Amino acid sequence: MQIVNEHRRKDIHNSDVPAVCSACEARHGGVCGTLSPDQLLDLSRHSTRRSIEPGREVIGQGETTDSYANIISGVVKLSKVLADGRQQIVGLQFAPDFMGRPFTRESALTAEAAVDTDICCFPRNVIERLVSEAPGLEHRLHEQALKELDEARDWMLTLGRKTAQEKVASFLYIIATHIDPENGTSNVFDLPLSRADIADYLGLTIETVSRQITKLRKENVIRIENSRHVTVPSLDRLMHVAGID
Repeated sequence: MQIVNEHRRKDIHNSDVPAVCSACEARHGGVCGTLSPDQLLDLSRHSTRRSIEPGREVIGQGETTDSYANIISGVVKLSKVLADGRQQIVGLQFAPDFMGRPFTRESALTAEAAVDTDICCFPRNVIERLVSEAPGLEHRLHEQALKELDEARDWMLTLGRKTAQEKVASFLYIIATHIDPENGTSNVFDLPLSRADIADYLGLTIETVSRQITKLRKENVIRIENSRHVTVPSLDRLMHVAGID
């Protein structure tokens, strides 16, 4: 009887969650997973879904923003622009990452959809109020910030010390392990960046990126079709080539 009652309480608890949130990956793996059903209902009343085409900006560097967002699907590239117009891709975000910095009004980066991307937007004041009401939300945002810091440090090592082949393999490993948030890793995926963007992200030339992809293909580390569709026969081998293991 106790088990039945526990299941019943769980069903009642789940029934209170807005339907759009129950089916959302960010609800389970992202910051929204820390919220109670009542808090999710409150947030859903103010949320707006947006579909963004590849190449469209979500927010520009230096712009003032009044909202934050969860990435529901797709990939967002983060770029930094110098005063003379030179641009560097400094990071990628995937579902169910949270976009934006709480309590910071001006964006330090340009965020642009790399592929067809869906996001769920929330007003700044609603998120900042919920942060004060839900310690779990503040903790999850802190965790994501530390995760991004660790990844940035790892990427500094990649750019500063790894060979061209290791850099390209490291990039492919990042995509394989982030592109499918439900399963964690994917041996089959489409590259979310063009060769030019990959070169920018890795600090290489387009020709070098193309040569290294061809080399990885010839060594059967990857298989590639139509320039973008990639299959990784062995993630362990890709890790080894990337110098990760």
